[in-house]
Amino acid sequence: MSLKGKQITFIGLNYAPEDTAIGLYSTQMVEALINAGAHVNVVTAFPYYPQWKIDDAYKDKPNYLQEDHKDAKLYRYKQYVPEIPTFLKRIIHILSFTKGSFFNLRKIKHTDLVISIIPFTSSAWLAGYHAKSHKAKNWIHIQDFEFDAALQSGVSSGGKKFIFKFLFSLEQRILNKANVISTISHNMIAKLESKTSQPNYYLPNWIDENQVNPATAQSHSYLQNDKFKLLYSGNVGDKQDWDYFLAFAKALPPQHYDIIIVGAGARYQQLKAEVQQENIHFYDPVPFEELSDLLCSADAHFLFQKTEVLDTVMPSKLLGMMASKKPSLVLGNEASEVKTVMQKANAGLYFSKPDVQTAIGQLEKWRTDSGLRDKIGIDARNYVVKHFSRQEILNKWLNSLSELLET
Repeated sequence: MSLKGKQITFIGLNYAPEDTAIGLYSTQMVEALINAGAHVNVVTAFPYYPQWKIDDAYKDKPNYLQEDHKDAKLYRYKQYVPEIPTFLKRIIHILSFTKGSFFNLRKIKHTDLVISIIPFTSSAWLAGYHAKSHKAKNWIHIQDFEFDAALQSGVSSGGKKFIFKFLFSLEQRILNKANVISTISHNMIAKLESKTSQPNYYLPNWIDENQVNPATAQSHSYLQNDKFKLLYSGNVGDKQDWDYFLAFAKALPPQHYDIIIVGAGARYQQLKAEVQQENIHFYDPVPFEELSDLLCSADAHFLFQKTEVLDTVMPSKLLGMMASKKPSLVLGNEASEVKTVMQKANAGLYFSKPDVQTAIGQLEKWRTDSGLRDKIGIDARNYVVKHFSRQEILNKWLNSLSELLET
């Protein structure tokens, strides 16, 4: 596929040097565009995630900043970042990024294609405006339906629900202006089809099997003892069921298990303050180059999501967990696509009733049977490499972009 000479505007809140979650995927999407011959202008924010504070290296930079990153031209705006992201502060956060990005877009004088990332939905609103101004094609990629997520997680509780009727109407109008809308799971495709009749495209998140590779991984300093090491690495936020985690952790035999939480997020400090167990250890996120060592040093992974939340996304952290060749213990909604993937892959245990003994019983089987752990780990890695390969997924996407630009 070739996008040689094409001018592409890419709009998204998260970008390198953020190397987790959406920031990682957006950066790798742009790298693929450049490798296909495109010239890419990226309109983005100052790095802040997952710590929810502007990165130290950017604190003293001017509010509007232009820089180059691996042949991409970056236009950044220093958005407002709340230390504790309440509902109102999240709105200000969104409006701040939207305002700054509007002025940054005016600096880009030509584009053939606009690609935007949701969240934020306002990125796609900006994309519609920019595409219309330049008579360009408009591709929206949805990593999460932020309004639905806010409703489900309780962020919209109290008297705020009347706002959401307006927000969903606005979302529909924005989506209807896209030429193509992609999203990352089949459940999300179904949800998307309930919101708009515009053409859609399945673009799942991916894994680079060489970047999370047990064959080359070294023992990480966070996980170096003789106990069974249970790891959570990722965002500590509202979607996870930390109340269940606390009950689970108290019931887990401390003489046999160490629990390691590596991450940051809206609930991180609160969780850390609530935990009083010697066998639970907290660490800040590791650099991306250490991620393989970290994930592959665990004996098993856990991910406890609120069962009342139908998580229509495929959590990117799950792909890394599976690629590490270790079993995973996952709590979530019965109808989640994660359940389907885990069962097809034989990647561990997915359960939908927040029962502590179910989880502990499974862990005891894994702890006492290394052969069973190894079999599950091998199956998990083989599945994720086959179905979620970075190169294959991005090459198909680039072909679809070429076809769109030819119409």
